[in-house]
Amino acid sequence: MITVIKGIKVYSPQYQGEKDVVIVSDKIEGIYENLQIPENFIDIEVVDGSGKLLFPGFIDCHVHINGAGGEGSFKTRTPEIKLTDLTTAGITTVVGCIGTDGICRDMGSLIAKSKALEEEGLTTYCYAGSYDIPVKTLTDSIKKDIMLIDKVIGIGELALSDNRSSQSTYEEFIQSVAQARVGGLLSGKAGVVNVHLGGGDRKLDYLFKLIRETEIPATQLLPTHINRSKELFNAGEEYIKKGGFIDLTTSSDPGFLEPGELRASEGLNILLKNAIDISHVTFSSDGNGSMPIFDEEGNIIKLGICSVKTLYGEVKECIKTYNIKIEDALKVITSNVAEILKLSNKGSIEKGKDADLVLVDESSLEIDTVIAKGRIMVKNGKPIVMGTFE
Repeated sequence: MITVIKGIKVYSPQYQGEKDVVIVSDKIEGIYENLQIPENFIDIEVVDGSGKLLFPGFIDCHVHINGAGGEGSFKTRTPEIKLTDLTTAGITTVVGCIGTDGICRDMGSLIAKSKALEEEGLTTYCYAGSYDIPVKTLTDSIKKDIMLIDKVIGIGELALSDNRSSQSTYEEFIQSVAQARVGGLLSGKAGVVNVHLGGGDRKLDYLFKLIRETEIPATQLLPTHINRSKELFNAGEEYIKKGGFIDLTTSSDPGFLEPGELRASEGLNILLKNAIDISHVTFSSDGNGSMPIFDEEGNIIKLGICSVKTLYGEVKECIKTYNIKIEDALKVITSNVAEILKLSNKGSIEKGKDADLVLVDESSLEIDTVIAKGRIMVKNGKPIVMGTFE
């Protein structure tokens, strides 16, 4: 199958100008200017790109694809995610993880769900483990999981500075990180350690100590929920200065932010104003995690579910509210994520890379078309490929 997107403004995420993009099977065959298609040529699908912008497919590196929650007992367990939840949000690559509940959610079900979403058309990966340290793996070690299970690209979300963590020692933590690093080196994967940070006073203490006292580089870890509080955010700025990456969570209740909590878009704006290297910043949604919903007096009235739609929602907020350049805003859900996760075929629009693309309206920035591995999944803002049970 050949698809040609004609006359579209391309953000790779760097702006490339108005181009014609050719897709053959699941790859980007080339990017051209004023491509002429002969009459009576082989059957191709031509997509009109006028009035639209072309972005790389979005990468969400922290989604509870097989559900999460449960901190309010069994009835508060959130459901699995659906294919169209992701595609209509422009997400073409997703990394699944397990949170607090490492008992009723396990690696077998996480990998099965990631395989199901892959069969339905997306690119999927997952982290081994949950909040707990020692890390609960499918095999008998972190190294084996990363080396021998294709879907596993790292470990996480290991919880620190949180009352729900396993209160591991520093030595237990660095041993887990070391295993993930070596497993990654031996398999050609990132071996990244996704670290959940709570609101505790210790903040990133373990991470700063690790890069100060060991040979492990700061880029081996991706601490998330950094915008939970201003104090944690400030520590995250310092972590970037030490060479590390930080991840800002896009799911929040904008009307009732926790004291000191920052929206991801506001956080990126602050980092830019402070001349921080935003190539070391990613956004993720925490999709399908549980989230409290408050009334006008600030009382919890029900539990909601973190939405993957906030991933691009916060990028739009960056552009529209904070006047951040499209190129900079896009990086945090495309090329930056691909870099730390070592996903060489993802995150940018280039010849030979996977044909994961998002077309948005030039004025409203609303998603119009989503292409995953060369297949159109969303058209005119509506899903045209449904999940098995949708």
